Amino acid sequence: MDWDQVFATRANRMKASEIRELLKLLEQPDIISFAGGIPDAALFPTEAVTAAYAKVLSGDQASTALQYSVSEGYRPLRDWIVGEMKTLGIDCRAENVLITSGSQQVLDYLGKIFLSPKDTALVTWPTYLGALGAFNAYEPAYDRLTPMSNRETSTYHDAASKAGGRVKFAYCVPEYSNPTGETMPLAAREWVLDLADELDIAVIEDAAYQSLRYDGEGVAPILALDIARNGGDIEKTRTLYCGSFSKTLAPGLRVGWVVAAESVIRKLVLVKQAADLHSSTINQMVIAEVAANVMDRQIERLRATYSARRDRMLAALERSMPAGVAWTRPLGGMFVWVTLPEGVDGAELLAAAIRDFRIAFVPGKAFHADGSGANTLRLSFSCASFEMIDEGIGRLGDALRREMIKAAA
Repeated sequence: MDWDQVFATRANRMKASEIRELLKLLEQPDIISFAGGIPDAALFPTEAVTAAYAKVLSGDQASTALQYSVSEGYRPLRDWIVGEMKTLGIDCRAENVLITSGSQQVLDYLGKIFLSPKDTALVTWPTYLGALGAFNAYEPAYDRLTPMSNRETSTYHDAASKAGGRVKFAYCVPEYSNPTGETMPLAAREWVLDLADELDIAVIEDAAYQSLRYDGEGVAPILALDIARNGGDIEKTRTLYCGSFSKTLAPGLRVGWVVAAESVIRKLVLVKQAADLHSSTINQMVIAEVAANVMDRQIERLRATYSARRDRMLAALERSMPAGVAWTRPLGGMFVWVTLPEGVDGAELLAAAIRDFRIAFVPGKAFHADGSGANTLRLSFSCASFEMIDEGIGRLGDALRREMIKAAA
């Protein structure tokens, strides 16, 4: 059968994730990989998770854990999230929270409810590759979200109209962005809200790395600023806050959440019901138990470990990179973004680096909606030991010098 003739047109926009493919390299023991933006499995709270499963599978809780549940999510977990949100300045109720199968599912759902074919999504350049993958299925156009720019608001409408639709939302990762590691300052967050107000669009705030701050004072989430602008009433806001337990507790349990005005949550619940009825009940119960008992200690442990690895990578880059190479200095998260000299292609560098130097990273082009950014790359330090960082960044410097010589020839 010729399957291509029965696939929907949106299927043509679905592409394999470069990161998912690169993760396969981790199976090769001689590869030093800075590719996968994943947490270190050695830091998972395994004992707490094991104890939580034993607890929820004992007594009367077992029938609840193994049964169908409400689409909105396990109420004690939603209540815990409400408490955490209040520490961030986000005053909400359980009715403002939907539990999802990881925050990636939230992005898919938001693409589904907001994007008609040819509508425009505003995204940063570069942006999270997984967001582009989620939105692509709904056949949007993309336009640049460049905070603090002097671009006229009317030009966003004009570009969207030319593409055949309307601007629907602005998407950003304000905290220690994937892929750049950069933090959006307060003024830029206010700018995003101002633009959204003028365009009358939603703001999708991807806060997957919110807890992983290593330096300085935290900045108020966009949703907190939005609530403050609207007299403390979340029901009047336009921002959707997407959170996750994947970076702090365990990604394999696939538990995330979204906080927003109840009218939006109700629409997302309908999508959830149609997609998978509800997220795993037992996993939600385990997350609720583990979060209540060990979250603060777990975050302290992650911050201590990851910040030391970040510092080691920054020092190694300073020591090993040739002139003309620049990189970010993240305040948190898992990533350092490297900009290469013009004419040096990150994908070509990766091929040579794997073949001749046994080192892996993610080329930056994949994070750009228009396919630009060929001279950039993303490095992840979350799973790298000090020895891997020193050796791997040294090898990367050697590979890069060779590519720069070829590019200049």
